[in-house]
Amino acid sequence: MASYDGFEYDVLIVGSGAGGGMSAHILTEAGIKVLMLEAGRDYDPVEETPMFQMNHEAPLRGVPTPDKETFGYYDATVNGGWWVPGEPYTKAEGTEFLWWRSRMLGGRTNHFGRYVPRFNDRDFKPFSHDGLGVDWPLDYDEVQPWYDKCEKLVGVSGNNPGVYDVPDSGEGVLQPHAQPRVYELLVEEACKKLGLPIVPMRRAVLTRAIDTREACFNATDCGRGCSIGAAFQTTTSVIPWAKDTGNLKVLTDAMVREVHLNDEGKASGVTFVNKKTREDVRLDAAVVILAASACETARLMLNSKSERFPNGLANSSGQVGRNLMDSTGANFSGHVPALRGRPRYNEDGLSGNHLYIPWWDYEGQDNGSVKFKRGYHLEIGGGFGEPGMGVGGSADGYGASAKQMVRDNYGSNISLYLRGEMVVNENCFCEIDPDVKDEWGIPVLRFHWKWSDEEYNQVAHGLEWSKKIIEAMGGYVTTSGTTPEEALLPGGEIIHEVGTTRMGDDPTTSVTNKWGQCWDVDNLYIMDGGVFASNPHKNCTITILTLAMKNSTYLAEQLKGDA
Repeated sequence: MASYDGFEYDVLIVGSGAGGGMSAHILTEAGIKVLMLEAGRDYDPVEETPMFQMNHEAPLRGVPTPDKETFGYYDATVNGGWWVPGEPYTKAEGTEFLWWRSRMLGGRTNHFGRYVPRFNDRDFKPFSHDGLGVDWPLDYDEVQPWYDKCEKLVGVSGNNPGVYDVPDSGEGVLQPHAQPRVYELLVEEACKKLGLPIVPMRRAVLTRAIDTREACFNATDCGRGCSIGAAFQTTTSVIPWAKDTGNLKVLTDAMVREVHLNDEGKASGVTFVNKKTREDVRLDAAVVILAASACETARLMLNSKSERFPNGLANSSGQVGRNLMDSTGANFSGHVPALRGRPRYNEDGLSGNHLYIPWWDYEGQDNGSVKFKRGYHLEIGGGFGEPGMGVGGSADGYGASAKQMVRDNYGSNISLYLRGEMVVNENCFCEIDPDVKDEWGIPVLRFHWKWSDEEYNQVAHGLEWSKKIIEAMGGYVTTSGTTPEEALLPGGEIIHEVGTTRMGDDPTTSVTNKWGQCWDVDNLYIMDGGVFASNPHKNCTITILTLAMKNSTYLAEQLKGDA
């Protein structure tokens, strides 16, 4: 057993987001002592979350600013984003890629969309269905009971609609789903006309209070964080629960630079930079869990070189940093005259979708009538939201008539957001830049990225069907990007990067086994999205949480000798 500042611990976890937080909860509940390192600052969502501030109280009415450049002034990411001061990354020539980092306790769980659809049996075996990529070393039946346990703990609202792309949860697992808004009902009618499924979105947002967490009161943006615990984040659930056991100690502002090996080839601990004092601190550990996010974990492993592993820790396969994937993203918009001038009311609800359109044409993919192999879903945006800068709608002329046009147009636009699966390819990976270091002296990542025809064909399909849906609502398309090349967003922009330390059955082509345990270093585990063997079109957080729950339970059994 190792110790730090008088605290003795069995396991050291790097990262406090979905994977790290869940691992800490499972291990500490089993009586195992855990030391957690977080590169970002401490964060208290109860005290710091700007839940009730209004846009007019913020600079530029809450729109993105240089220090909050994507999701706006009130975004819960307090100390991170696409560009972290002093912590650059580089891109190979011709690469367009964005890397989001949340330098704070709880990581991205403080601001993520809380969309939590589970993968289905086909998602775990993509190669067996279409011959592209690789299969996972586990199947849906193995993961299904863990999805149930995880959804129950997280507090997922939704239903079992009987749609193949939306696997059923167990009886009594899901909380009641939110009721659809007016504009979503119009989309629903359009989908019925076109023969498309449309179902309640699975959300990691409570509609009924559980344990110490309150139910959502449908009035604030989940992206700001949630001080009442209704929208799931590790800082209001699994991390406080783990602390309550007395078995967890958390160190923030601890930037890990290297994982060490002992003479037997086992992980023996880490060195981190204390960002407040700028001093290096070395810690021992019997077991190390890396859950720093897919690319950060890969960076740490690639920087941890030794005589045994000259190309990076646990990298005999050469797969660390390879197989980088993100969700495809494309945004389509339209104007729906039927929504013009309707009465004003609070349409906040659970921020984000109440309904969405899951993938519907597996048959077309199998018979070749659909010209891409992996699916997508369409998320829905629209309705009445708190005004920010600008008038939010076109207006001709000036004076009273122009003002009335703006009022009438308010809430009459619809957005459809394509989020799809990319097929893994050899052109997408991250490596260590040979020249550039961050302010802590740690070599940074260099990204390589290239979409394939699979993704462009998928977006072309999404453009076609989004137009059909908007027109079936009696609207017209207002999207400016009319080709797949124009519409497809850069890699990384959807913030679903995974795959850089993938699991598998073969140590020569994968980094970990199905438990997240590294083939080359058996006391080194990976509990973040890096272990994904593919990246289904469904948002990845619930599967990261579920695998961390499953794999940490396995690890706890090993440590306690119960296996």
